[in-house]
Amino acid sequence: QVQLVESGGGLVQAGGSLRLSCAASGRTFSNYAMGWFRQAPGKEREFVAAINWSGSTTYYADSVKGRFTVSRDNAKNTVYLQMNSLKPEDTAVYYCARLRGGSYYQKSNYAYWGQGTQVTVSS
Repeated sequence: QVQLVESGGGLVQAGGSLRLSCAASGRTFSNYAMGWFRQAPGKEREFVAAINWSGSTTYYADSVKGRFTVSRDNAKNTVYLQMNSLKPEDTAVYYCARLRGGSYYQKSNYAYWGQGTQVTVSS
């Protein structure tokens, strides 16, 4: 069974930065693309960023492009989300997930999810 554990969330002022981590169990981490999603209260879970198995290709939602960076360390079974220039509208629970196949942007294509980490950006 795959387990994903996010960490690094917290409270930050607008304009600040946070780095989220997602540690994965299992020996097959490097075989799979990984994604980050977020869900604000009363809203649908939305795509934030994704990275292919090797780290050579990344994908971003328009709302975070140029501010967020996704990366991975396959030796550590960990994927990261560096978030800079944070805005109050970035406030949400952030989830990492492992892609099963298909489009990186569709949450239904992800098979395993972490429990989420709260990010709160104050104005």
